[in-house]
Amino acid sequence: MKIKEIRDKSKEELKGELENLKKESFNLRFQKAGGQLENTARVRFVRRSIARVLTVINSKDDKV
Repeated sequence: MKIKEIRDKSKEELKGELENLKKESFNLRFQKAGGQLENTARVRFVRRSIARVLTVINSKDDKV
């Protein structure tokens, strides 16, 4: 997800997206531990996406 797409979303949509990303991260960790993880780059992508969403949420808090 591009940063422009993230900034265009409302705070509630961002919180929903954050929840989905955290669930995916949890599932990827279990797949990695079980040796079933095929796309290892996905872990990095999800982790960075979580950071992007949190950054935008925090910046929206500061503006209000």
